[in-house]
Amino acid sequence: MLKIARWRLILVAIVSLLGIAFALPNFLPENARSQIPGFLPRQAVNLGLDLRGGSHLLLEVDTTALKHQQLENIADQMGTALRDAEPAIRFTGRGVVGDTARIRLVDPNDMSRAMVAMRPLARSAASGNESTTFAQGADGAIEARMTESSLRELSRQAAQQSVEVIRRRIDPNGTSEVNIARQGDDRIVVQAPGVNDPEQLKALIGQTALMTFHMVRDLSPEEMQSGALPPGTMIVQPYPQIGSRQEVVERRVRFTGERLQRANPSTDQRTGQFVLSFALDGQGTTQFCRITRENTGRRFAILLDNQVLTAPTINEPICGGSGQISGNFSAESANQLAVMLRAGALPAPLTVIEQRTVGAGLGQEAINSGTLAGAIGAVAVVLIMVLFYGVFGVIAIIAMVLNMVLIFAAMSMMGAALTLPGIAGLVLTMGMAVDSNVLIYERMREEQRLGRGPAVAIDQGFSRALVTIVDANLTTILAALILFAFGEGPVKGFAWTLSIGCVTTVFTATIVTQLMVASWFRAVRPKQLPI
Repeated sequence: MLKIARWRLILVAIVSLLGIAFALPNFLPENARSQIPGFLPRQAVNLGLDLRGGSHLLLEVDTTALKHQQLENIADQMGTALRDAEPAIRFTGRGVVGDTARIRLVDPNDMSRAMVAMRPLARSAASGNESTTFAQGADGAIEARMTESSLRELSRQAAQQSVEVIRRRIDPNGTSEVNIARQGDDRIVVQAPGVNDPEQLKALIGQTALMTFHMVRDLSPEEMQSGALPPGTMIVQPYPQIGSRQEVVERRVRFTGERLQRANPSTDQRTGQFVLSFALDGQGTTQFCRITRENTGRRFAILLDNQVLTAPTINEPICGGSGQISGNFSAESANQLAVMLRAGALPAPLTVIEQRTVGAGLGQEAINSGTLAGAIGAVAVVLIMVLFYGVFGVIAIIAMVLNMVLIFAAMSMMGAALTLPGIAGLVLTMGMAVDSNVLIYERMREEQRLGRGPAVAIDQGFSRALVTIVDANLTTILAALILFAFGEGPVKGFAWTLSIGCVTTVFTATIVTQLMVASWFRAVRPKQLPI
């Protein structure tokens, strides 16, 4: 006990210096943090929505649109299955009617073979469970319907995928200020501290951002006079404030934005206008090269959410895997589109069912209240520890201060957000840290009453209390992990702060306090412990 191991001194010194370095920016004003040298940490703890203020959105997956989209896919799969049959089965009238994907056979006598061809489509490739039911309709029609269980699973997957897409859109740098979580099967909660206008979030989130490439159908004068669209075509409107005019395009999608590897705003060197530069992955480069080679001289339209961005002419095959999209872009619109395309397309439209703004004034009031509560608790703890344990109480207070510093350092390093429940976790950690020292000191008192010498009492106090301290904090960490796994928002903030506090408490109580007590004993050599 009286011999201080060198590795302990080195460990405490390194951890303490790093803790102070990472925690210091939290106690400096913004202008002072910006002047910290680049090789030193300058990241401060992020404040959560309840402290900093910001925007709250509750979104819901549009299950109707999602179902229609899936039925369109099923109709396409039905057509492919009939074409791949040996011999091929002729069909017509493929499409979606209500909640049914329908396809009509040219020869109703092929019905039995067609139903056999549909069997592989009845089960989900991912789960193996039945996802689609097929039935024979009138006049050689085959009707497909989704099962309720498959629709629920599809909604759940769409919500989870949307969480990741939204995170990449509004939090592209990976900071932890934004809280995005799935709620139930088809709802998503978005909380963005510091964003006081929910419309900013809705502008980024509300668009599906599905980019598709279609061949333009230039109508002949006769077709224009007839007013009827040629089969397999559709009219698409220009993208707001970017596209130039409506176009008639083929319904068939030749290429999708899923093959985009990079999308960045830039300027055209010839015209000086803002454009959207893009690069494709290897497979996308091959596909795009083939499409542009086969359609040289024709126009193709680039659609975003079924609205035209631009419709240029293919002058030559584009095989380099990169290009640019021109339009009436501003710097802001080009950057916003680039962010959405890099993040990927939403699997289904999202509907805002609740939005609200949390004022920063409420957050400042919470900070002031939390600071006041913490200060009162800290003063009470200091007085009680000094009155009950004297110099050992002072040592416990120093360890507690270091404990708080390490907690702020850990949260700053990990980019964690501090919420109002997180402040409660800090106050609770403060009490638990002192409680660990109380266990040690009371054990030392008991050993001294049994006639043990000061050195033995100190040694027994730390060694016998260690098991209790580790057990108590380990149990608390397990409870906090459960809260973190199953909780959302503020509950996670409380669990996160509490977990970090348990780890730092064990370190400061069993190593830092022990070193300070041993150093004091070697310097004073008391005949009896003043405890």
